[in-house]
Amino acid sequence: MASKTPISLIKNVSNGHNTRERMIARVIRAGEITHEGVVLEQHIREGRFQRSLALVTAFASLMSGLEVAYEHYIGSFSQRIMYTPVILSPLLTIASVWAVFNRWAARTVLPLVSLLTVIDGVVGFIFHIRGIHRKPGGWRIPIFNIVMGPPLLAPILFATSGFLGLIAAFLRREDDPKRDLPLGIARSRPTWKNLLPYAIRKEGIVIRQDIREGRFQRVMGIATAISALCSGFESLYSHYKNDFTYKIEWTPILLTPAIIIAGIGTVWSRTIARTLLPITSALALINGALGFYYHARGVIRRDGGLKLPIYNIIYGPPIFAPLLFASTGFLGLLASLLRRAD
Repeated sequence: MASKTPISLIKNVSNGHNTRERMIARVIRAGEITHEGVVLEQHIREGRFQRSLALVTAFASLMSGLEVAYEHYIGSFSQRIMYTPVILSPLLTIASVWAVFNRWAARTVLPLVSLLTVIDGVVGFIFHIRGIHRKPGGWRIPIFNIVMGPPLLAPILFATSGFLGLIAAFLRREDDPKRDLPLGIARSRPTWKNLLPYAIRKEGIVIRQDIREGRFQRVMGIATAISALCSGFESLYSHYKNDFTYKIEWTPILLTPAIIIAGIGTVWSRTIARTLLPITSALALINGALGFYYHARGVIRRDGGLKLPIYNIIYGPPIFAPLLFASTGFLGLLASLLRRAD
């Protein structure tokens, strides 16, 4: 057998050295990813993710605002109040992005705009109920008028972005110290809060402290269930009007009850919060991404396709609706990482 030449030996040694370097580099990268994941989870469990949640709020506000603008444009903005969510949505987006970079904006501007968004969502829900009642037959023909009338739960879904903004306003920032001030130490607060009854002030302080320490898993579980109900109902509303042309249109309808059960079950069971809730939430995220793909494909397949983008987006499948369903999944995943008040 011929002996190997020095050049071939050098190549083999070099190849082995490069392979070892690549393996070491992969291990280092995997370790960095794992470390980042652990740090992120720790920040969430300690309530130090204000910037991250502010960015999520900005995205949710933008998506829900576009969806509302789409629905109200189809409704020809028949009432002036229909402009309010279209105005509030970019305001909340701007306030949320501002809160990412500015602590003052996170404590003052973001909660104010978020509260207005929540109020607007509740008012919109009342107007949508009234709109269904005013249709021929009113609530005596509930299924027909709910399907053909204004989307009943869409305003509550819009209010969800405001709820996220309110939560973000009370959280700590990622670079804040791990330990917060003890509950008994006085904090500076607006004068008007001193006018409130002591019981309300005390309860408010406890709730705020729980949020700042990341101990509000039950609240986020309920929020996930409500968001799932609203987005699932909107999916049913939209897909029923489309006569469930594709079988995949049933998937968000089937997932919705599972997410609702997991969200409500979080109130009583820590096990459900750690197992069923993240599983169903991850499925909702995946389903929302798939839905966005199919809705975008539906827009492209319409006559004119991308040559008439605005027209086909308005009169085609609601392109941003699946992302609202995906945001429900994000809420559930976030809830699964939080701590409980007890």
